[in-house]
Amino acid sequence: MRALYPGSFDPLTLGHLDLIERAARLFDGVVVAVLQNPSKQPAFALDQRLGQIRRATAHLGHVEVGSFDGLTVSYAQQCGTEVILRGLRALSDFEFELQIAHTNNSLAPDVETLFLATATRHSFLSSSVVKEVARFGGNVGHMVPTGVAEDLARLFNREPPQP
Repeated sequence: MRALYPGSFDPLTLGHLDLIERAARLFDGVVVAVLQNPSKQPAFALDQRLGQIRRATAHLGHVEVGSFDGLTVSYAQQCGTEVILRGLRALSDFEFELQIAHTNNSLAPDVETLFLATATRHSFLSSSVVKEVARFGGNVGHMVPTGVAEDLARLFNREPPQP
């Protein structure tokens, strides 16, 4: 069975990566897909985000990285995935995610949504928080993969973090 993990990943966080690694243990294949949302102005271009994810998941043998626009369930069907994976950080995430899961089920009853609780150590992370910390020169090395931290430093004209 294969799973689709969709998101904007602007940028990829260690919380996202943790879910990808856990999904890779649970499923025969995982497709990590970046949603191209024309109504949002991402910090990183689509190609940059795809590259960040590919580099961070290179150690995982059966993870594919792609992008899509339109309905997530349509892309899930196109990819041959039976499950849409969503992470939950807090109860506030659940209400929104449940509404989306029910909508997706009404459109494609053959595609299930699976919620995974975010690991406690990453429960405070969001891409928005990471960008805000990086924008003001804070250390994001414990929030994102190394390559992403370097990209954020360049984006905000800061010195890249030292290992």
